[in-house]
Amino acid sequence: MQQKSVYLAAPFFSDGQHTRINQVVTALQQNPTIGEIFLPEKHPYSQEEFGSLGWQDATFRLDVNHIYQADIVVAIADYKLEESDNEMDSGTAFEVGLAYGTHTPVAIIQFDPKKEINLMIAQSLTTYFDLSQDQGLQKLAEYDFNVMLPQRANRPVI
Repeated sequence: MQQKSVYLAAPFFSDGQHTRINQVVTALQQNPTIGEIFLPEKHPYSQEEFGSLGWQDATFRLDVNHIYQADIVVAIADYKLEESDNEMDSGTAFEVGLAYGTHTPVAIIQFDPKKEINLMIAQSLTTYFDLSQDQGLQKLAEYDFNVMLPQRANRPVI
């Protein structure tokens, strides 16, 4: 069975975001159709001072190159799940747009499907996972990423 490489796009600024990332990574690691998973947070550029212009440039190029190389971009849509505003993180949205522009399949993951997804994100996805439902993580762990069938989120968009 062929294994796909994944670029995991997600915000990683809070404990809640880290918890969601870890849940998704665990499910993806259990999935026999998934091989390497690239997490930008786990592969930081360290040859320049954090936040410097050189660091920003190198980090951008590193992440973009990994999106170009990925077979699939998996994006966690929940940015501020614990707050009332749950728009997608702007960096994650950029990564989804870049993936779409390079014809890389995009799997959108949402822990709170009551929150609306931006029209541009909803139309760019290849598949959608609602992880608020029972067995949501199990479905992610069992999904055959080798035969990703396009589907649109049947949800309200903004």
